[in-house]
Amino acid sequence: MPITHATLLTDRGRVRLNNQDSGYIGTYLFVVADGMGGHAGGDIASAITINRLTELDREYESTEAAASAFHAALLEANRELTNTVLDYPELTGMGTTVSGMIVVRDQAVIAHIGDSRIYRYRNTQLSQITKDHTFVQRLVDLGRITPQEALVHPRRSVIMRVLGDVEANPEIDLSTETLEPGDRWMICSDGVSGPLGDAKIAEILGNTPDRDRAAATIITATLEAGAPDNCTCALIDPLIDEEEPTPVKISGSAAEEGALDPVRRVIDQTTARHSLRAVAQHLRPRPLETALTTETNADEYLRELIAESRHRTLRRRIAGAALLLAGACLALLLVWGGWNWTQRQYYVGPENGYATVYQGINANLGPIRFSHPVTPDHKRVPLRDLTTTTRTSVERTIPYGSQKAANAALSRLRDEADS
Repeated sequence: MPITHATLLTDRGRVRLNNQDSGYIGTYLFVVADGMGGHAGGDIASAITINRLTELDREYESTEAAASAFHAALLEANRELTNTVLDYPELTGMGTTVSGMIVVRDQAVIAHIGDSRIYRYRNTQLSQITKDHTFVQRLVDLGRITPQEALVHPRRSVIMRVLGDVEANPEIDLSTETLEPGDRWMICSDGVSGPLGDAKIAEILGNTPDRDRAAATIITATLEAGAPDNCTCALIDPLIDEEEPTPVKISGSAAEEGALDPVRRVIDQTTARHSLRAVAQHLRPRPLETALTTETNADEYLRELIAESRHRTLRRRIAGAALLLAGACLALLLVWGGWNWTQRQYYVGPENGYATVYQGINANLGPIRFSHPVTPDHKRVPLRDLTTTTRTSVERTIPYGSQKAANAALSRLRDEADS
């Protein structure tokens, strides 16, 4: 019987101090949650949700049964988030997006809330299966802005629907999609789809047949694009004719050493009187504990690509510094060469009513003059003693290629003045 293989990778990104994303890939269930609500709140929201959903990773008789279970589990996760906030008011406002799929033979049951995304890459075409529950997407749907304008809209990060303590029964999108051999599905947080964009995602998926390497390339490309948010990517290849399924893997906040760590930080930083044990009732134990530390080819590829990216960045910086230094040296050389050339030029020009020889050229750059008089005062020639034509020529300056030629010209002017 065909099975599904998947790869899951996550990174906190270039800006965030912690990873508020959580992800899970199993035998039938594949899901990504992007937490929000402060340094600790997002951690807890996505961890609670993923740990609640892991019990859905089983075989279902029908897509209807899978959809019903998915919907019920998400509403239960929403209640757990609300109860946690009631016990710990410091977490008020925390929430999480959820995008996931349950594979039922050749069908995928899709559940979605928020702005994480599910894509399908089929026959070289990338399709976004889910619709963002964001303010700008609503404006697009209403025809008020274009999809291109939505990418740069100042309120593009405003989410209209999430799991959390906002609404008791949030509206969750449920749908069923047909799977085909050769499909590649991707579930990702907006930390991936935002910086990369659909065109780049399609390019990577189209040019990287190996799933593990494709996932590593997507995360690396996101980091190279700036990664202002946590970035999580799950790639799923359904209907693979193999016997061994891929190992279960949990990533992000839900995979931290103890899913209660984020809650422990809140307790440590506040005067909350509840014990850690009291919070445990809202967090279900993680299944398959050993799977959390399973090393995959994708993790190794990601390390290699990140190291290569860092080396490439270092090489670019070194090359840029070398070019900058070379440019500065060339500029200095040109300045020195230009100045040296000007100081080998001479001309006869006026100075306080006298004709004199100047070294340099008759020009200036702001307060910087490129010439200075070199004739002793007693050898200068009074302009009043020259004819009108000669005096005009001197006032306009007469250039010469050497000091000897300029001095000779000045001697002729002296002879003319004396005659």
